[in-house]
Amino acid sequence: MNSLPIKLLLVDDHPLVLEGIRAIIETCSRIEVVGAASSAAEALEMAERITPDVAMMDINMHGTNGLDAIELFKEQHPATRIIMLSMHDNREYISTSVMYGAAGYVLKDVSTSEIIAAVETVAAGGTYFSSGVADVLMQARQNSKPMSPLTTREQSVLLLVADGKSSRDVGQILNISTRTVETHRKNIKKKLGIATTAGLTRYAIENGMIS
Repeated sequence: MNSLPIKLLLVDDHPLVLEGIRAIIETCSRIEVVGAASSAAEALEMAERITPDVAMMDINMHGTNGLDAIELFKEQHPATRIIMLSMHDNREYISTSVMYGAAGYVLKDVSTSEIIAAVETVAAGGTYFSSGVADVLMQARQNSKPMSPLTTREQSVLLLVADGKSSRDVGQILNISTRTVETHRKNIKKKLGIATTAGLTRYAIENGMIS
């Protein structure tokens, strides 16, 4: 069994929240806070140096928000697993976080033991949704209407492509690499069974995504 502590990176633009979570985590010898960042950009730069096992990120941050940061982490630091930290048990936030690749979603008002359990579970390769969040997800599945086969990010890419933007333009607007945009385009075409950009534009119009 690995006896090394779990390396955790904290990301939140509220210093008091950062300090509070750090204080909670430091009560557990099995987890080591190796860095604390106040923005997604700072977190990504830190991750380059400290290779955290887990990053725990606020969902609402100035600049690049937590949801977009998940995708940037997936692209630049695929080995780091992500837990979203939020005040909101909003279904949209939770399901979008999961779609983007977060392995956990924890509400800020949970107990010390839940925060530690979340980090340990996610570091071990599992997923963790704090009390209340799992209920929201379950309810969403029961009430859900047939959804678009596309993820939220793919829908964003489709909208911009249908608007005539090049892959390079889309990458700059969404703050992702041109290569990632090309991958999204390929996945969108495959999911929708559409081979051309003109076909994608027609799909977006017919589904009320653009006028």
